[in-house]
Amino acid sequence: MNSGIASSGETHRRGARAGQPVRSTCPYCGVGCGIQVRTAAAGPEIAGDPSHPANQGRLCVKGAALGQTLVPEGRLLTPRVDGEDVPWPTAIAAVADRLRQARAQHGPGSVAFYLSGQLLTEDYYVANKLAKGFLGTPHVDTNSRLCMSSAVAAHKRAFGEDVVPGCYEDVELADLVVLAGSNAAWAHPVLFQRMQGSARTGRKVVLIDPRRTATADLADLHLPLRPGTDTCLFNGLLVWLADHGALDTDYLANHCSGLDDALACARADAPSLAAVARTCDLPEDDLRRFYTWFARTPRTVTAFSQGINQSVAGTDKGNAIINVHLATGRVGRPGAGPLSLTGQPNAMGGREVGGLANTLAAHLDYDTPGARDAVARFWGSPGLADGPGLKAVDLFEAVQRGDIQVLWIAGTNPAVSLPDSDRVRDALRRCPTVIVSDCVANTDTSALADIQLPAAAWGEKDGTVTNSERCLSRQRGFLPLPGEARPDWWMFQAVAQALGHGAAFRFADSAAVFREHAALTGVAAQLGRALDLSALADLSGADYQRLSPIRWPVRRNPSGVAGTDRLFGDGHFATPDGRARLVPVRVRDALPEPAVAAAGETVLTVNTGRYRDQWHTMTRTGLAPSLLAHRGQPMIDMHPEDARRTGLTDGALAVLRRPDARPGGRNPSEAAQVVAPVRITTAQRPGEVFVPIHWSRRFSGSALASELMTRLTDPVSGQPDSKRGLARVAPLATDWQARLLRHREAGPWQAGQWPANNGVLAYHCRQPLAHSDSWWLAGRGTPDWAELAGELLGGTPQLVLSDTAAGRFRAVRMAGPSVVAVLLVEPPAGLLPETAWLDGCLGGEALADEQRRWLLAGAAPDGPDPGPVVCSCHQVGRNEILAAMDEGCDTVQSLGARLRCGTQCGSCLPELRALLAGEAETAG
Repeated sequence: MNSGIASSGETHRRGARAGQPVRSTCPYCGVGCGIQVRTAAAGPEIAGDPSHPANQGRLCVKGAALGQTLVPEGRLLTPRVDGEDVPWPTAIAAVADRLRQARAQHGPGSVAFYLSGQLLTEDYYVANKLAKGFLGTPHVDTNSRLCMSSAVAAHKRAFGEDVVPGCYEDVELADLVVLAGSNAAWAHPVLFQRMQGSARTGRKVVLIDPRRTATADLADLHLPLRPGTDTCLFNGLLVWLADHGALDTDYLANHCSGLDDALACARADAPSLAAVARTCDLPEDDLRRFYTWFARTPRTVTAFSQGINQSVAGTDKGNAIINVHLATGRVGRPGAGPLSLTGQPNAMGGREVGGLANTLAAHLDYDTPGARDAVARFWGSPGLADGPGLKAVDLFEAVQRGDIQVLWIAGTNPAVSLPDSDRVRDALRRCPTVIVSDCVANTDTSALADIQLPAAAWGEKDGTVTNSERCLSRQRGFLPLPGEARPDWWMFQAVAQALGHGAAFRFADSAAVFREHAALTGVAAQLGRALDLSALADLSGADYQRLSPIRWPVRRNPSGVAGTDRLFGDGHFATPDGRARLVPVRVRDALPEPAVAAAGETVLTVNTGRYRDQWHTMTRTGLAPSLLAHRGQPMIDMHPEDARRTGLTDGALAVLRRPDARPGGRNPSEAAQVVAPVRITTAQRPGEVFVPIHWSRRFSGSALASELMTRLTDPVSGQPDSKRGLARVAPLATDWQARLLRHREAGPWQAGQWPANNGVLAYHCRQPLAHSDSWWLAGRGTPDWAELAGELLGGTPQLVLSDTAAGRFRAVRMAGPSVVAVLLVEPPAGLLPETAWLDGCLGGEALADEQRRWLLAGAAPDGPDPGPVVCSCHQVGRNEILAAMDEGCDTVQSLGARLRCGTQCGSCLPELRALLAGEAETAG
């Protein structure tokens, strides 16, 4: 059973020795960029693949830094059962036994799987087949539920199937690009670069987002609407189009249904331009300009993402967008259509094989006529699940109630990412058996696992992924499998075989899994689905290895096979009558009533999202110090008015608490809070704050954005609302702040090691640097720093400076002429030195006496402080940029020529332009 795994690893090594680049895919966002990997003495070298249609050689800063994440640090390399390392046969037997016992005692519905858009399509396929087809449980959901399920539901209501009609080329061909709830500059940087590169006279870009993000750098018009009012905005547009003769009446008559009902609902919500302006909190003139541009521009693309989807009304928002495109006949045509921007590299691949609880397989639903029987016959299933399962939030509620006895989590970290994360962790503690298959040994979720299975990581995986434009790409592994790590599909198959289903699970490799998946889509195509890969179902192993990127549906032609750039251009849709549906939607984006604020506190709306250089819960990007240089710790973005009302200053620590939180309460969610420094910016609307989603307990003890989100979900899609939480905000009182740096060879330090008799550690956040691990620390009380320094530094310091009156303490631990650890303590309002020079001193080199004299100061006397990093690719700081501007650099091009900033991935260009314009930094 292991022989195929070993030979796969040998294939990767042979390719590397031949010196040919391996063409693979980036593991981050749904743009699905192609990469080329060459091996070198210093490790794999990553470059963009010029031949890949998604990125055409471009890479963002995260993709460019992929080589830095290919380190053995923190890998899970051996199966573990109940805390003990075991061989694979023992681990597989343990998983099979617990699944068997749960089904026997509690029924198939006592078993559940929670999967990830980080899995390959082949992994997803085998998991879905095992769960729904042979264990008989419908409870198979994915973290894609958290990002794109509302778009899925909107597509199905409008088009009859989860189909993105267009492709990336459309954003380049469009004369009007509308970005709704999308910070593409940070979340989909390469697609944003394509938008920038296609700028031309007359092309307009509209950004619809409550925050002025880096994406506003491209926009001709920014509409900072009140959060949750997107449905009203697009309903108002539908009314405007109808009242100004801009509907495509022929297209509607021949290809659509539902206009009258949709328009009646829209008029009820948006009877006039003035009414929409009041609801959305926007100037009438700006609304009129947007509506006029849309009405007059046939080639319009509306790209929408998490700001639309992550809402209690995300499906309705998606349909409000699709409605205006159907009403104007702008679907599936070059340069025109709604374009859902997927969050993860293979969210769409998971959707294709049935990775969502409300789907069956191959875009077939349980209620699709003939689907259940067809899939059961195809799989040879003895007891196919007979209806939809529990969606993510409801699934973990069932885990907490005890309805789920065995939960298998693959490639995701729900203890951080799901809303009300304290409650999720409580559910996992209560679950009799939690199985986690992951490549990382220690995550917030794996800490609660009974069984851990070592999975192949990116770079070792072999299979396929599908990006936001339906483009299927090969993920080719280029590294051998370390230790006992195995592909996820192999684990699911091994368990299926141990349960006695070997006849249905005889996949020799990922190519065999792909062939079966492709064949099943052919069955789905016969039942009316647009998804069709059946032309690839007879690929040989060699053909699979050579497979080039291709958009589905895939058709045979005399010269081979061909993909499809756009769908529905002929006006025929995947509904029973072939007509698209305009869906009547109403504004119903209600939030819980705010709690009454305590004295000195203010209740604000909480928005969450991504930082430019980070990904999900940082299990990968957190390994690359360069990616933490731009934003090394989470920040609470706040408008100056709110800062003044709450007595907060830039950089001061604040605490956000859920209105229902009562510290010390019995309910796990009652202590939900986020502690982080404040970043004051006019890019935020008053009354709202923004916090990033990335920081887990591996990096900070109190920065889980998900703890501020409630379990409210969209009633159609089941997607939780992550954009409109509520929180009380107040200053966090502290008596001191500190920065700790330790060379990695000094061993790890955990905040839990803080001695109870030395005050309270109120805030901590870890940031890996190039040569050291570092922590921001802050607390209350008056620690005995002389006593505490030895514990924090891992030994007795050789250099000490103590100024009790000023509240300042400095200590350095040396090993001969080399620096091992540094501790810098200041009062709350003091300025801590930048760490770049100090981190360099921890690089292992022996320091000269001149350098040692400046260690306690935290900076060398020569050389300016580069300031916060703006350009991550070339590590260029804000102060360096400002100095170059003082010396005459007045354009992005001249700054690039002098400092190289902005010359690689381009992600920092919006910030460079803001600095040149003398503006406050964008919110991001």
